Amino acid sequence: MTILSETLSPHIKRLGRLADQGRFGRLRRGIEKEGLRVDGAGRIAQTPHPRALGSKLTHPHITTDYSEALLEYITPVYSRPEDALDFLADLHRFSYRHLGEELIWPASMPARLEGNDSVPIADYGASNVGMMKHVYRKGLDVRYGRIMQAIAGVHYNVSLPDDLFALLRELDGEGGTAMQDYRSARYFGLIRNFRRHSWLLLYLFGASPAVDRSFLPDGRVPEGLRPHGRETLVSPYATSLRMSDLGYQNKVQSQLKICFNSLSNYVNTLRHAISTPWPDYQAKGVRRDDDWRQLNANILQIENEYYSDIRPKRVARHDETPSQALEARGVEYIEVRCLDLDPFDPLGIDATQSRFLDTFLMWCLLTESPWISDEECAHLDDNRRLVVARGRDPELRLDHLGRKRALADWGGEIFAGLGEVADLLDRLEDGAPHRQALEALAPRLEDASLTPSGRLLARLEENGEDFIETVLGLAREQAARLREEPIGRAREALFDQLVETSHQQQGDIEVADVEPFADFLAHYFERARESRALTPLRAGGRA
Repeated sequence: MTILSETLSPHIKRLGRLADQGRFGRLRRGIEKEGLRVDGAGRIAQTPHPRALGSKLTHPHITTDYSEALLEYITPVYSRPEDALDFLADLHRFSYRHLGEELIWPASMPARLEGNDSVPIADYGASNVGMMKHVYRKGLDVRYGRIMQAIAGVHYNVSLPDDLFALLRELDGEGGTAMQDYRSARYFGLIRNFRRHSWLLLYLFGASPAVDRSFLPDGRVPEGLRPHGRETLVSPYATSLRMSDLGYQNKVQSQLKICFNSLSNYVNTLRHAISTPWPDYQAKGVRRDDDWRQLNANILQIENEYYSDIRPKRVARHDETPSQALEARGVEYIEVRCLDLDPFDPLGIDATQSRFLDTFLMWCLLTESPWISDEECAHLDDNRRLVVARGRDPELRLDHLGRKRALADWGGEIFAGLGEVADLLDRLEDGAPHRQALEALAPRLEDASLTPSGRLLARLEENGEDFIETVLGLAREQAARLREEPIGRAREALFDQLVETSHQQQGDIEVADVEPFADFLAHYFERARESRALTPLRAGGRA
């Protein structure tokens, strides 16, 4: 399952000929990038989201994630990675026109904190939808605390060409299968292969081997971490503390055991979770008079609370939940969620990484992808945990089909398969950007010091600096550059207009809201429990 099978290698050749004939187009991607606002001393900002950046409720490209201080940038969808990155860069440049002395923190693990309350929860205004977003975040605080929610990352959203799916359906002899069902099944196959091999992304792009002591306010030093400097804890071989038990974690969610074997079970599992009470959350309480503590006391308040390193997605209409949109019209794109910010890049991601991700995702699509058994699911989780904690340890061995393998050995085998897919994608390009991306990243397999986590740890050790000092220095360098770089007049005019428009839209929403919030919420969850499947989805084992 690691290299292209004998069955699918001919597919690559046939697809290559079809690509030369212009029979299918490029992948399309959009980027979501988070970044904390911090003050000049590297402390998380306590100031409100700048009004000059627009309404975080309605602005299509500049909003906040969990915290008022956690900026989130959202690019449009582009067929060229460079175009998405150019737009993302302009969002940073525009923001720096309005941040005063504040900086955008370039690392995934947070800036200096002063306890749970130092992470301000985002406020989205007085409308019902704005209140729902705010109360949902209050619920995350009740359940997990705010500090975990101050972690930042990159989400990479990719859709594959419709005409490619039509060709694959023909090659697979599935002409009698409805395109919506075929596309969704192939996307779920991609997701399963992604989960089998996402450890490779954690190794290549993980960038969080260190954390400030303020991230652990109880003073404990978890196993595997050691002191560095005055206020830093490091893990010598870690790749991504963000993706470890220190980062996003939810032991209650772990019982869901979603291994992405079918759309129907994925949807039904999430629907069960948002309608099933959990005793510990019930004990915390939902509401006291007008003080809402959480949206409900269920396993998940809403579907977005489920955390995974990858998600199937579909743009939802105004009266749909994400799962209802998937159920009604199938998978439209996938969202990769396991990527750390690269602290050495002001955007957190570059074109080489983007081209690699595109190649990797296409490889996941074209490689055979049997359903994941309970036993395999456990092994996949173990592999991810090992790479997160010890990915740069030369003695590390991963489980591959029941045998232990060195990361570099298995990774090299995957790169061989990726090369065939890169050549296919490069048939649609001028030059060979996908092949060049593989060549640029391949040395990291043999030399862990070249990875972002290795580079960051080396910088800390060479300079004897604390994590905060090093990242703050990077933030200042990047801010100075972004403040000086120009924005095209048309793009700047667009951003200025969106600021004005977004404030007007939020005001219009708030004026139009007459339904009490409790009634609004009750109606929302009543609709959320409805099935939106137009035809029976394929039956199958567990999701």
